[in-house]
Amino acid sequence: MDKKMNVTPWEVSGKIDYDKLIREFGIKPITNLPQAFMGNILFRRKIVFAHRDFEKIIDSIKNKKPFVMMTGLMPTGKFHLGHMILALQMAFYQKLGAKIYIAVADLEAYNARQKSLEELRKNAVDQYLLNYAALGLDLSKCDIYFQSDRSSNAKKSSAYYRLASNFSRYATFNEFKAIYGEITPGKMNASLLQAADMYHPQLPEFEDSIPTFIPVGIDQDPHIRIARDMANRDKDYKFIPIASTYHIFLPGLKGGGKMSSSDENSFIAMTDSQKEVEQKIRKYAFSGGKDTIEEHRKKGGNPDVDVSFQYLKMFFEPDDEKLRKIENDYRSGKLLTSELKEYLIKKINSFLSEHQKKRDLAKKQIEKFVFKA
Repeated sequence: MDKKMNVTPWEVSGKIDYDKLIREFGIKPITNLPQAFMGNILFRRKIVFAHRDFEKIIDSIKNKKPFVMMTGLMPTGKFHLGHMILALQMAFYQKLGAKIYIAVADLEAYNARQKSLEELRKNAVDQYLLNYAALGLDLSKCDIYFQSDRSSNAKKSSAYYRLASNFSRYATFNEFKAIYGEITPGKMNASLLQAADMYHPQLPEFEDSIPTFIPVGIDQDPHIRIARDMANRDKDYKFIPIASTYHIFLPGLKGGGKMSSSDENSFIAMTDSQKEVEQKIRKYAFSGGKDTIEEHRKKGGNPDVDVSFQYLKMFFEPDDEKLRKIENDYRSGKLLTSELKEYLIKKINSFLSEHQKKRDLAKKQIEKFVFKA
């Protein structure tokens, strides 16, 4: 748990020092949010903790002016609790008036994961869009598109791909290399498409000049920085710089870094059964407790590294007073790791029972919302 921190778009490991990342990445802590944000656990508990240029989005919310929340999904693997941090933000901002743009990064996945576009499209729908809908996002009010097939409207489609091509004029090989290390045509193409994803809502063929922001894990900030640099150099349009917010990582069950899709025993999927949840939490959830009951009772546990406590803090215990009591009892040794795990299991299974019902309902209407606007 104490190995050296490594935070890149492809690897997150070690003990994460968020204050250090704020300084290194040149972003700011989130402060002075409107009251509407304090009712949301992700902001109240500083799960969303930092930003870049988010003030313009706050102004749009306060003044009830239009703004865009842009996001993307990589259509591979199962949708798990780590993905839920972003999905809940999407539903939250939609209620505050955001127009939601969702890019399915099927071209990037095609190059990186060696799967067919048909497989990727099916996974995007079955795993991501169904869960978005079940978590409260109104897909009928979103602009959902696949990178491989942006729009049936020729002017919109041309504008999107033209922007990706034009951005290549405004980035250097050394900039790509600094972010991506070994350069391949696929990586460069993915970066240019990502930049077009971020900025094309501001084109006249779409929303025109409109404040736009992207909520991400802090490991994705290099993608945003290079896109901002390209857009700033592009003199054909007066782009409003992309704003961004940053959320902390949900740790994998085994602790450290962030939840990964590559190891099924390191995450809770939204389709997991009650038995699977029980087995994963009991066997794999990293404990902040001591080695023996006697030692734990005497010295207490560490909720800061305990995965069960972190999941309660980030999602499953909305009552601040109850969470504070759990934390104090665990630190004092009054609450055992086994008891904490059992409490979390009940919370997750109660949540997933309802979520899976909503997911089944969403299946009946999902296809009509996957469209090319």
